[in-house]
Amino acid sequence: MYTLLSGLYKYMFQKDEYCILILGLDNAGKTTFLEQSKTRFNKNYKGMSLSKITTTVGLNIGTVDVGKARLMFWDLGGQEELQSLWDKYYAECHGVIYVIDSTDEERLSESKEAFDCGLPESPSEQAKQARWN
Repeated sequence: MYTLLSGLYKYMFQKDEYCILILGLDNAGKTTFLEQSKTRFNKNYKGMSLSKITTTVGLNIGTVDVGKARLMFWDLGGQEELQSLWDKYYAECHGVIYVIDSTDEERLSESKEAFDCGLPESPSEQAKQARWN
């Protein structure tokens, strides 16, 4: 009986969870995007003052409920030392948002390089490498 009621409760009230990575170079606006998203979609969330947002060291996590879905945003630090950790999070995520500071023209090529290096290999590329190793 407990299992039946538990299953009914989960069916009625539990939301599907989706994990979304927020990536980009340091100072690109990833945390600002996260805070603005939380402010916009969470009615009772007042938000952090934009002047108090500092460089992310490690990870910020934010949750937004949209309809029957719960979006968990993982805001990963964009410093060069932390970019090597980005690929560790791909297996658990459902989507990626890559933030680019378009006003910082000097770093656009660096941002493209970080994006290209940070992308996980496609399954077909992984299979090709496994076959040759």
